[in-house]
Amino acid sequence: MQESWRWFGPKDPVTIDDVRQTGARGIVTALHHIAPGAVWSPEEIARRQREVAGPAGTPTDLTWSVVESLPVSEDIKRQSGAWREHVAAWVQSLHHIAAAGIEVVCYNFMPVLDWTRTDLDWAVPGGATCMRFDLVDFAAFDLHVLERPGAEYAEDVTEAAARRAAAMTDADRVALTRNVVFGLPGAAEEMSLTDVRAHLDLYRDLGEERLRRNLIDFLEMVAPEAERLGLRLCCHPDDPPFPLLGLPRIMSTEADYASVLEAVDVPANGVTLCSGSLGARADNDLPGMMARLGDRVHFLHLRNVRRDSDARPCSFYESGHLDGDVDMVALLAAIRAEEGSRRAAGRADHSIPFRPDHGLHMVDDRRRQGQPGYPLVGRHVGLAELRGAIAGLDFAYA
Repeated sequence: MQESWRWFGPKDPVTIDDVRQTGARGIVTALHHIAPGAVWSPEEIARRQREVAGPAGTPTDLTWSVVESLPVSEDIKRQSGAWREHVAAWVQSLHHIAAAGIEVVCYNFMPVLDWTRTDLDWAVPGGATCMRFDLVDFAAFDLHVLERPGAEYAEDVTEAAARRAAAMTDADRVALTRNVVFGLPGAAEEMSLTDVRAHLDLYRDLGEERLRRNLIDFLEMVAPEAERLGLRLCCHPDDPPFPLLGLPRIMSTEADYASVLEAVDVPANGVTLCSGSLGARADNDLPGMMARLGDRVHFLHLRNVRRDSDARPCSFYESGHLDGDVDMVALLAAIRAEEGSRRAAGRADHSIPFRPDHGLHMVDDRRRQGQPGYPLVGRHVGLAELRGAIAGLDFAYA
C-alpha cells in the first residue's frame, strides 16, 4: 500500500515540510484554481510538481502521485451547455497529466454538492472535534431555512426538525447554512440561499437513471483514452451516500459501482473506495466490496464513521480511523489480499495508493485553521494507526 497525503497547494496551512514529517511520500493534490471545464496546462501541472518538490527545488522525497480531483463540470453531469467542450478539455488534461508521469486520477459525479455536513467542528469525548452530519439539523435547513418545495422526511424527523428550527437564532441559521453549503462550488464566496436554489433548480427534472446514463456517456468518451495513456480513473462515492435536497445519487452502493464498471468495462474505469463515505450506510459491506470490486479499485480513502442508527438516511460523525462502524482491520485485510493477487498476476499497480482521509482536529490543529476535515495532527494519528494495523496483518499472515 502506497502512503499518500492530501495537500491543497501552497496556501494549505499544512506545509510540504509538515507532510515530509508524517512519513507519507505520495502527494494527492489538484489545480484547485482552475475552473471546471478548463484545460490543465503542462505549465500549471509542472508548477505544482515543483511546489511538491519543495522551496527552490529542494529535494523532499515527495511526488505528486494522485490527482484529486480533476473536476467534472455541472454541464457534463447534466449534458447541458458546453458539456462536449468540457469533455474535450477533460481529455486534453488527461494527456497533460499522463505526460507528467502521474497515473491515477480521482473524480466524482455528485450533482452540485461535493460533500455535505451540518457541523464542521463537533466535539467528541476527550476534547477533539470532527465533522458531523445531523439528519434533523439538515432537515431543519431544508424545510425551514431553504424552504425547498416538495421536501419530505420521515414524520419523526420532520417533527424534530420543526422543533429545532423554532429554537434557532438568526446566528444559528447563518452558521448552519454556511456549514451545509461548504461543499458547494463557490461556497468560499458565501453563496446565498438564492444561489443554492438556482443550482438545485437546474437538476429539477434530471433523475437518477438520467444522471447514471450521463456518467456512462462521459466514461465511454474518456475511459478508453485514459486506458491508452496508461491512466487509472477512479470515481469517488457520494458523500453522504443517500439523496439530499432532491438531488439524485448514483454512486452510493456496490450495485451502483458494479453497473457502471460493467457498462464501461475497461481497466482504466475504476473505483475510489472511500470507507468513510460508503460507511455512512449500514448496508455497505466495505470488506466485501473490496473483495468483489478490488481489481478495479485504483485509490483508497481510509477513514471511519459512527452512525447514530442503521436507518437510511441517518446521522453520523467522523470518528478515529480504527474506532467506528467500519471494520477497518477487515477492510485492510481485504486490500492486502487484493494486492497479493495483483502481484501474483504481475500487475504493475499491485501497490494501491491510499491516504488517511479526514481526521479528528486535536492538539494544535485548531491553531492552523485549515480545511475542515484535513488537520495535520489528526491525520498523522490516523496514518500511524493504519500503519500499525497493516504491520500487524502482515506479521500475522507472513
